[in-house]
Amino acid sequence: MIRPMDVEEVWISVEQSLAESFPGLSALGFRLDGLELSRGDSRLERLVGEVVNEIRRSYNLETLKDVPIFRAYRDFFWRIGIDPTKMRPSSEALVRRILLGREFPRINPLVDIYNLASAKTGVTMASYDSSKVRGGLSLTWSRAGERFRGIGMDREIILQGREVVLRDESSILSIYPYRDSDHSKTESQTKSAIVIVCGVPGIEASTLEQAKETVLRYVALALER
Repeated sequence: MIRPMDVEEVWISVEQSLAESFPGLSALGFRLDGLELSRGDSRLERLVGEVVNEIRRSYNLETLKDVPIFRAYRDFFWRIGIDPTKMRPSSEALVRRILLGREFPRINPLVDIYNLASAKTGVTMASYDSSKVRGGLSLTWSRAGERFRGIGMDREIILQGREVVLRDESSILSIYPYRDSDHSKTESQTKSAIVIVCGVPGIEASTLEQAKETVLRYVALALER
């Protein structure tokens, strides 16, 4: 039996000047309500093993950066002033970690699930606690002087007005697509979350949809009783 879980699409607009600078930039969002995920669930543990084994069969370290989907993220990083050899796209970093034989990272059940889906599909993802998100979402340029504190950061940074950000109607949720805000992060007790499937130019909408379906399938497996 699968416990009930509600899924609702979340529209993400793209600021016109940003769309003109990066044609094809888009993100796909959806809200999951009724989350009751348990750390250490046996189904999730089996899924981790299956995905890790598949990753090891499918990739090798020498050619990883040239895989088209990782190349698309790397190219976007260069364009927004981020060196992807120093700060790798999160999906590539997950795959690289697996190939190096390191343990799959564990944060909380929801993050673990979409990280698995990210490694499986190559698509970068993020999540936010719905109770901490206000109003609609949009991809925009930052505004010079805005403040932002990401997960794991000791203090706020002041943005320069040239960063790409995902925001709600009251605050910045992420410096897109690589650093999420601490204040809106999901935690183990989160029951409703907004998941973002992060697109960049060169990644088709159908690829983002497939990544979303992978997340939903993995969540359903974890909720199955």
